[in-house]
Amino acid sequence: MSWSARLTRLRAGAARPITSDNELIARVGANDLQAFEKLYRIYQPRLARFLINLLQRPQLVEEVLDDTMMVVWQTADRFRGASKPSTWIFAIAYRKALKAKQRWPDPLPDDGLDPQVSTEPGPDTQLQHQRLGDALREAMTSLSPDHRAVVDLTYFHGMGYREIAEIVDCPVDTVKTRMFHARRRLRQALAGNFADWL
Repeated sequence: MSWSARLTRLRAGAARPITSDNELIARVGANDLQAFEKLYRIYQPRLARFLINLLQRPQLVEEVLDDTMMVVWQTADRFRGASKPSTWIFAIAYRKALKAKQRWPDPLPDDGLDPQVSTEPGPDTQLQHQRLGDALREAMTSLSPDHRAVVDLTYFHGMGYREIAEIVDCPVDTVKTRMFHARRRLRQALAGNFADWL
């Protein structure tokens, strides 16, 4: 779609609310700051969650997240919809995270890390999921960044192998192999009933 056709379409739909990520990306591509702010609010928590597990460096997460969203802002007009917008955005975040890890290869200890345990009472099921999530996050620290990325995108973001393959830029079979080895390592690291969750 040409630039003028895209702009005409955006103007025609300006009065109606944005209903999809594709529409948001198109409007961001037309330098719509409000659309970008909405896209940022949607993706910030998901990307932060992904990056904290991948980087294991809380102090780098905000920088990498901002770098990712800057690329989205600058290149949204070139997004052609060959993949889902979430796949495209997570792929940018993944590449930015790998570059950040190369710049800062030695992890810094952070003993003051908040385990993010909710103090609000909830149903038993919610508590069980919280415990499983915490145990899984703890066990994931022993995995390589490639294995952590696959596990995180699968369990915490509900993505399939094809989408993950696009994000990490490797064949689907490589994603499956990484998941196989990651699950094996995680089963060894998780105790008792938690290992059955995998």
